[in-house]
Amino acid sequence: MVSLMIGVFTGIFNQTALNMALTGIMDDFQIHASNVQWVTTGYILTMGILVPISGLLYKSVPTKKLFTISLGFSFTGTLLAGFSINFEMLLLARIIQAVGPGILMPLMTNIILVLFPPNRRGMVMGLMMLVIAVAPALGPTISGLLIGSVGWKGIFWVSIPLLLISLILGLIYMRNISNITKPKVDILSILLSTIGFGGIVFGFSSAGSAVGSWGQPIVIIPLTIGILSLILFSFRQFKLASPMLNLRVFKYPMFTIGSVLVFLVMFVNLSISILMPMYLVESLLLSALTAGLVLLPGGVFNGVTSLIIGRIFDEVGPKFLVRIGFFILIIMFLLFSNITVNTSLLIIIIIHTGSMFGVALIMNPAQTNGLNQLPKQLYPDGAAVIGTLTQIAGAIGVAIAISTMVSGQEAYLGGNIEPINMTVQSEALAAGVRSGFKLSVIGAIIGFITSLFIRRS
Repeated sequence: MVSLMIGVFTGIFNQTALNMALTGIMDDFQIHASNVQWVTTGYILTMGILVPISGLLYKSVPTKKLFTISLGFSFTGTLLAGFSINFEMLLLARIIQAVGPGILMPLMTNIILVLFPPNRRGMVMGLMMLVIAVAPALGPTISGLLIGSVGWKGIFWVSIPLLLISLILGLIYMRNISNITKPKVDILSILLSTIGFGGIVFGFSSAGSAVGSWGQPIVIIPLTIGILSLILFSFRQFKLASPMLNLRVFKYPMFTIGSVLVFLVMFVNLSISILMPMYLVESLLLSALTAGLVLLPGGVFNGVTSLIIGRIFDEVGPKFLVRIGFFILIIMFLLFSNITVNTSLLIIIIIHTGSMFGVALIMNPAQTNGLNQLPKQLYPDGAAVIGTLTQIAGAIGVAIAISTMVSGQEAYLGGNIEPINMTVQSEALAAGVRSGFKLSVIGAIIGFITSLFIRRS
């Protein structure tokens, strides 16, 4: 478990840490903002394509070999990124790098489901959530320090020792625990899955990377092709004797409800992760390092409480934890929807930490309770489904949050006679962020209503 968690930590850290370095990459490689965002979009897109296939890989490749392959991709991609001499090399490195966590994250969930009985999974899943929460919390802070001292490539060189430790521990202690059934590989299913999930993630990521881009072909065409491909993919899975991704997991009601809740909490959580740095840096005019330090307590608190909540879940189940979590999120988002350029950093830290506590109350109990209802043979499919939904929710959450923020920003500037004034620009961005959080309130309310139907598996 230690080797798995170090590998997953490094993968998520690399996903988020580079966001602070985009300006430096643009300067070094003389590229435009529309190009540099691909180092993030490409990473997310690769994971979005791989996670649905992870269930098939888990049934076909022994655990230790699959772990070694995933770490090999992560190590190779990270090494190439550290030596990158142009943008094309960096982008290729990021795609190779993303293969690792794309395989490793659902693999870790599968191993937990196999190794630990249902009455202990909450605690172990809480430990996994601690890793998943702390990595993006530390990402902006550590990358801010590295960028200011050794440059953005230092982000990759810090990751190399961690990946080596994970690999060495895995080679020593990892055991083959998966049930290798070697299901028939259906090429058409893989093709439809890749086009479907890739198209949706790409479409929403494109919408979130440019102002007013929802009506542009780069958004509409991938989304349309992606949705149609997923419809065909779903019909085909029900017809196959050995489906690539067994969608019959949705016959289990608690798994279905848990998946919806995980989707909703990831949707609002990714909204926080994109809106808060923009508000802190562009509206309050804080440095990247200071902004990272402001967000750090919330991320660390989320991780630590996830472990405690996992223990509580093992004793009392998900019902009250999830409902309280969404209620807290509603309150925190209402507070966020009233922030201004004059809001103190202490208030921001308190509200952000409160929202992260709400996320911790929901994520682990909802996911674990849903997976607990599945029979053992459907564990790989359940882990792949939830992993895929989190990737899609992230892409949708970021895209809609940015679009709502831009709309609110433009509405504010539209009634102002001095839109070029720096102070006015800061106030306009704060107004846009408030609009984004008002949308998150709606997502949290839908989650709370859904949570009324959850019961212990």
